[in-house]
Amino acid sequence: MSYLELKAIHKSYYIGKTAYPVLKGIDLSFDLGEFVTILGESGGGKSTLMNIIGGLDRDFDGSVSVHGQPLDHHHDRQLDRYRRETVGYIYQAYNLISHLTVLDNVMLSLDMTKLSHQARMKRARGLLNQVGLTDQLKKYPSQLSGGQKQRVAIARALASDPQIIIADEPTGALDSQNTKEVLAILQKIAANGRLVICVTHSTTVAHAGTRIVQLTDGKITDDQVIQAAAKPTTHRAKLAARTLPWRISLSTAFKHLRHTWSWNTLIVLGTAIGLFAVMLFNGLGNGLKGYINHQINALVDPQSITVMRYVDSAKAQEEQFAAQADPSEAGSVATHMPTFSNAQVTELKDVSHVVKVEPGIAASDAMITIGKTSYSAPQLTTWTSTDQPSTLKAGHLAGNNQIVIDKSSIAQKWSSKNWRQLVGQKVTVAYHTLNNQNRLVTVQRQLTVAGIADASTGAGLNAVNYQTMQSMRAAAKVNTQPTFVTVRINGRRQNEPVVSAINRLKTAGKQQFAATSISSALDTVNTYVNLATTVLAAIAGISLLVSALMIIVTMFMSVSARMKEIGILRSLGESRRDIRRLFTSEALMLGVFSATLATGLAYGLGSTFNHVLYRIAGYNLVQIQFSNVISIFIIALLIAWLAAILPARRAARLNPITALAAE
Repeated sequence: MSYLELKAIHKSYYIGKTAYPVLKGIDLSFDLGEFVTILGESGGGKSTLMNIIGGLDRDFDGSVSVHGQPLDHHHDRQLDRYRRETVGYIYQAYNLISHLTVLDNVMLSLDMTKLSHQARMKRARGLLNQVGLTDQLKKYPSQLSGGQKQRVAIARALASDPQIIIADEPTGALDSQNTKEVLAILQKIAANGRLVICVTHSTTVAHAGTRIVQLTDGKITDDQVIQAAAKPTTHRAKLAARTLPWRISLSTAFKHLRHTWSWNTLIVLGTAIGLFAVMLFNGLGNGLKGYINHQINALVDPQSITVMRYVDSAKAQEEQFAAQADPSEAGSVATHMPTFSNAQVTELKDVSHVVKVEPGIAASDAMITIGKTSYSAPQLTTWTSTDQPSTLKAGHLAGNNQIVIDKSSIAQKWSSKNWRQLVGQKVTVAYHTLNNQNRLVTVQRQLTVAGIADASTGAGLNAVNYQTMQSMRAAAKVNTQPTFVTVRINGRRQNEPVVSAINRLKTAGKQQFAATSISSALDTVNTYVNLATTVLAAIAGISLLVSALMIIVTMFMSVSARMKEIGILRSLGESRRDIRRLFTSEALMLGVFSATLATGLAYGLGSTFNHVLYRIAGYNLVQIQFSNVISIFIIALLIAWLAAILPARRAARLNPITALAAE
């Protein structure tokens, strides 16, 4: 039984519906150790026959058997494995990949074996030494002569230790000396027990083999043995093959990117600018939210909740809303709103996550007299944990019979330069309200200035402690029950649940309390900032569509420019999946490089912006978080992958024969 058998091979090409027969019933058998030359003129079907034997041409009638097993030319994986394990190609045009070195071209076949990397390198160097190219390993094909290129092609064909070597006009582009040397190498390959099939139109080359097959007009017209074939070694070990690993595709893609760096740099830069803009706007949004939270938290404790008594009337609700927005405004409506009983204050203490309850009283339209001059204090309230000690610009918090007065509306009006000297002086505080008999009375007391606050609110902050306010009102026979309560919780995350729990408290089926928190306002502000940031990032993201189109165009151009490379890789045994991986890997690397550059730009320019803006706001307004970086890399990879899908599929579907014929 012969090692390779062809039976009744018919092949026709079609132009429209008209058939043009090329092979007309070919029956041939080959044995290991033979050096068979197929002699014929151009157009006689030699190359077509070689493509069928090599597993590249699938559209024919007849059968091909290897070692007694039929080869299914309609089964992609079987053909890939056959080319990978059994066949080695040597082409007239060399078909070396231009952006790979001599060593890398030979490694293409070895990468699909199970040898270790070190063993593959050793074998590649050994093969190149056998063909006399030891000193040319790092050169590129463009730096070699024709004879040297053919030697590289021979070394590559032998790399995976195939049983069959197909040489398609291997000396057609060589001079007489290189022809002799190449033929000597082929003779040695056959003598080592491999089957060498050489297509040629030269009788000189034909007589270098052990057997000449004459092919004329698609038919075998002569088949003669001119010398004895070598006897193959029966126990010669064969290299174990494998499918191409993903990392090899990545490595090959990187080598091409490096070879075309000037072209790809523009694509990376264009994509990086879009990604940078998105990241910068997200960082700016983070900074703005942080700045707003910082500013508000400096004025009001976000873990404090203001609770008023719930009322039904529209007018009372409007007044209550004003008081909830700023507890210091509660004085203007205090006499019109229900007060809290001791039992109700206790009920608030029992709410889950509440750690402290502070009753408070507020009044409106107070007058603060310093010496002989009176100053208007629109609000006078009790100090609670809602008010931040950081607002104090001089002095300390108010104790009994002491007051903290507002910097801008009181202290600086008293003295624009020496306002701090007001601390420790006596002032008279007075305001009008209704007593228990609903008669207008004046609540008045002389207090000592304990501190001066700058609350940055329109009404200003004038505050006493709760005991002082109660004592003043008791002396005027005015209701001393609290008009609002400040509830402090054990964590900001519990803010909304506690507000909801308080608002759900009922007596006899009626709601008792109306709780609000600065946290809700912060959430609203943050929502608006997030919305604005998202809109700005989306606008910047439009440039990413352009980037995606750039990558798509680049990949399609790359496929068109590398058709021969695709054909070479398929002829070596790479599958369609391997080709898809190659181009997808290249696009994904463009995405990674773009995201890396964008991250560098964002941090670099963001740091510069912060340096400038910090002088204005005293805060770093660009805050790029790790999650922003991760998001940018995900976006970049997603864009690159989507952009590569169609070009990669086109490359994978190319007919290997058509691809090899491309220029």
